[in-house]
Amino acid sequence: MWPNTQRHMPRILVACEFSGTVRDAFKARGWDAWSCDLLHTETPGQHIQGDALTILADGWDMMIAHPPCTYLCASGLHWNKRRPTRATQTEEALGFVRRLLDAPIARIAVENPIGCIATRIRPADQIIQPWQFGHGETKATCLWLKGLPKLQPTNVVSGRENRIWRMPPGKDRWKQRSLTYQGIAQAMADQWTLTA
Repeated sequence: MWPNTQRHMPRILVACEFSGTVRDAFKARGWDAWSCDLLHTETPGQHIQGDALTILADGWDMMIAHPPCTYLCASGLHWNKRRPTRATQTEEALGFVRRLLDAPIARIAVENPIGCIATRIRPADQIIQPWQFGHGETKATCLWLKGLPKLQPTNVVSGRENRIWRMPPGKDRWKQRSLTYQGIAQAMADQWTLTA
């Protein structure tokens, strides 16, 4: 049992999240919400710095996982033929996703861009866009769901900016591209807390 955990509250693990965005959306809905990542959290809150695989069996009611997409997303898979070591890294990343999906947790959502999870493990249950949740941007995001309903759009807005893919190179570009939009995090918290 983690410190300050109150067992009567439903518990959620937000795996591979350093921003705290999804964690804090569930916390605001009264959940005992924890993020876990190899990195420190960027927002103060309940955070476990380490490997999420080591805590999957710790009695969570729900998990939302954001596995790193570097070796999984379609935009980078062409490098696997040019750099043989990347193919091995893709296999390791797929193994990580399989362990997340097979976790002993009743409700699971795994989030990732379009890539090889859909062809190597199983098709996504849903593909969402930020513009369905109040952000006028495009960023196709796949969801693999277990015990959870598909997300319903909450605020369809005009504008189809492609800011994420046009970001200039930089040391924190990967961080900015991996962040969950607030509107999507809020929809997850609002809609999926009703399933507990």
